[in-house]
Amino acid sequence: MKKLLSASLMCADLLNLEKAIKELEKANIDYLHIDIMDGSFVPNITLGFDLINSIKKVTDIPLDIHMMVYDPQKFIERMNLTENDIASVHYESDIHIHRTLEFIKTKGCKAGLAINPGTPVESVKNLTEYIDMLLVMTVSPGFAGQKIFKGADKKVIEARKLLTQWGYADTLIQVDGNISLENGKKMYDSGADIFVLGTSSLFLKDKSLENAAKDFKEFLG
Repeated sequence: MKKLLSASLMCADLLNLEKAIKELEKANIDYLHIDIMDGSFVPNITLGFDLINSIKKVTDIPLDIHMMVYDPQKFIERMNLTENDIASVHYESDIHIHRTLEFIKTKGCKAGLAINPGTPVESVKNLTEYIDMLLVMTVSPGFAGQKIFKGADKKVIEARKLLTQWGYADTLIQVDGNISLENGKKMYDSGADIFVLGTSSLFLKDKSLENAAKDFKEFLG
């Protein structure tokens, strides 16, 4: 498995975002995780397109876009994405999800598919050829500060097993939601590759972003 860190910008100081991004560059963060919420698929509303496109102008860190929205294709159309970026949509958000995943690929970036805690991994079987990454939500989407759901590690184990069984062993698995040091280690041992980090492991009051990122990777083993 890989040890790729995706920093959740929702947890950064939004009033000093460019400064935070420069610090994340020094910390060798692999992705900038950006949550897009529409107030319908999830109750919250967060970062907008102009900000996302502006971020592309100040850093070369690839973007990791997580769309918690209905009708995601209209959101994808408005973002400037490049080949190293990842755009993830929820399995539960679109009845024509395969078509949306294909559309993401036309933007030149990688396609990710997210599944909620209650959605079985088996549901994505017929979509594996469309995706580069499976995002296993370890909390219900939409709110920070939740506890990881019981059995999240078992779901990651199942995801890795089934992806391999279906012939897609190289598909990355991302985990998102209360990824602390201890939870991150458990997810890594279960088969996760990309870790979305927020206030429980990266954006800490008593530690620099660089040291927090270094400590997290070392803790994974």
